[in-house]
Amino acid sequence: MDLTPSVRRLCRTAIALAGLWILPAPTDGWSLDTTEPPPAERRETLSLADAALRALQHNLDISISRHTKESRLADIVIEQAKFDPTFSINGQYNRVASPLNRPVFGGTGGTLNSITTFDQRNHSVTVDATQSLITGGSVNLNYSPSRTNVNQDVARGFLFNPSWMGGLGVTLTQPLLRNAGIDVNKTFIKVAQNNADIEQHVFRDRVLTVIASVEQTYWDVVFANENLKVAQAALKAAEELLATNRAKSKAGIMSIVDVLQAEAAMASRVEQVLVAEKAIRDQEDQLRRLLNPGEEDLRQDVRLMPTEMPVTSLDPISLQETIDIAIDQRPEIIQAKKNIDSGELNQQFARNQMLPTLSLQGTMGLAGLGGDYGEAFTRNFSGDFYNYGAGLVLSYPLGNRAAISTYNKRQLEVQNAEVALVRARQQVIIGVREAVRRVQTDFKRIETTRSARIMAEKQLQAEQERLKVGMSTTRFVLDFQRDLATARGNELRATIDYNKSLSNLARHKATTLDRYNLQLE
Repeated sequence: MDLTPSVRRLCRTAIALAGLWILPAPTDGWSLDTTEPPPAERRETLSLADAALRALQHNLDISISRHTKESRLADIVIEQAKFDPTFSINGQYNRVASPLNRPVFGGTGGTLNSITTFDQRNHSVTVDATQSLITGGSVNLNYSPSRTNVNQDVARGFLFNPSWMGGLGVTLTQPLLRNAGIDVNKTFIKVAQNNADIEQHVFRDRVLTVIASVEQTYWDVVFANENLKVAQAALKAAEELLATNRAKSKAGIMSIVDVLQAEAAMASRVEQVLVAEKAIRDQEDQLRRLLNPGEEDLRQDVRLMPTEMPVTSLDPISLQETIDIAIDQRPEIIQAKKNIDSGELNQQFARNQMLPTLSLQGTMGLAGLGGDYGEAFTRNFSGDFYNYGAGLVLSYPLGNRAAISTYNKRQLEVQNAEVALVRARQQVIIGVREAVRRVQTDFKRIETTRSARIMAEKQLQAEQERLKVGMSTTRFVLDFQRDLATARGNELRATIDYNKSLSNLARHKATTLDRYNLQLE
C-alpha cells in the first residue's frame, strides 16, 4: 500500500515519539529489496449497471437456475410426447412340416395309405400404427398382408397356391368415466407448464437477489472510498495544527505539551487512514467475488473505481401502491399461485381416478384373398369381406382405497398451498412496509447528519479562532476536529445507507430489473 508523503512523515514521527531507533539491516541475513519500484496498480472504472451485468453473466447460481429452467421446459415436451403416434413394422417367416393322420378336405384323397407330409410356408408383414387421443382413448390401425403356400402333393383342392391374404383392421378404445375427457388427460401437461413457470420465477428471483447483492456491495465500496477522504481530511487538519503548534513552540508562545498532543493526534489519524485504505481493498474484493471472475483475474491486483454518485433526493412513496406492485410482481407470490393451480389440477385428476373404468371398444376390418398381392390388395378394399363389432368393458376395484387416499392427499396439498400463499402475501406486505420506513428514515438521517456536520464545522472554526487568540487549547481543537470527522462519517454513512435502502425497496417491489431496463429471456 503506497503512503502519501505526509503519512510517511507521520509514521517517522510516531516511531520517534515511541522512543524507537531505526537500525541498519544486517548484511548476512535476509533484507528488504527496495531497488525495484512496486508494480503500478491497474485501475478499472465500474458503473453500477456494468457490475450488475457482469455478475449475472458469470454467477454460478444463475447458471444452475438457468439449466433447471431448461429442464422444466423439457418436462412439458415429455408430457406432450405421450400423445405422439407409434408406428411399427413386424415381418415374419414360418414354415411348418407336419405329418397328417387324417385326410385334408380338398387336399388329399379320401383315405391315407401312409404318413403324408403337410408342408406349409407363411410370409407375413404387419404394419401397425397407434395414436393416443387427447380424450383419453386410442386408435389402432393394422394392416397385415401374408403369403401362404403348401406342398403340391396335398394342395390339389386349394383355390390359390400360393395364396395372398390381406387384412386391414381399425380398433377404437374410448374411456367413458375414468380418464375420459380433454381436461383430465391434459392435467400433467398443465402441471409441467406450471412447473416451468415456477422455475422461471425462481430464476427471476435469483437474478433479483444477485443484483441486489451487487448493489449493496457496490455502495459499500463507494462508502469505503469516501470514508478514506474523510480520514485524509482529518489527517490534513491534524498536520496543519501540528505545524502551527511547532511554530508557536519555537516562538516560545506555546508549551511542548500542545505539540505532543498534536503529534499524538496525528499518529492516531494515520492509523485511521491505514484502516480506511484496508477497508477499501476488503470491499473491492467482496465486489469482485460477486462478479465471479476467473482465478487468473482474481490473482491480478486491480483497483475497482466506482463511478456512480449516491442519490440524495427522495421521490414520493405511496405505501399502498408499493404493496400492490410488490404483490403483483414478487416471484414468490406468483410461485404460490402456480402451486395452488397445480394442486387443483392434481386434485381434479385424483377425483376422476375414483370413478369406475368404463370403456367403449369398437373394431372394424376388411379382408381379401388372391393368387398374388395385387389381386389380394384389390379385394381387400372392395368391401366384400368385412367384420365389425363393439362392446363395453367395466371394472371397479372393491374399496378403491388407493384412489380415495390419493384424493384426500391432494386436497391437503391444495389447502397447504393456499396457506402458503396467504403467508407469502403477509411476508411481502411486512417486508415492503419495513423497506419503505427504512427509506424514509435514512433520508431523514441525511438531513439530520448534514445539519450536525455543518454545526461541527462551525464549532471547529470558532474553536480555532479562539486558539489563535489564546482562549482555547490544542486538546479542545483536536476534540472538535474529531467531532467533525465523526459528523462527516455519519453523513456519509447516512447517504450510503439511503441508497442501499432504495436498492432494498426495489428488491422488495421486484422492480430491480426495470431500473436497468433488463428483460429475462
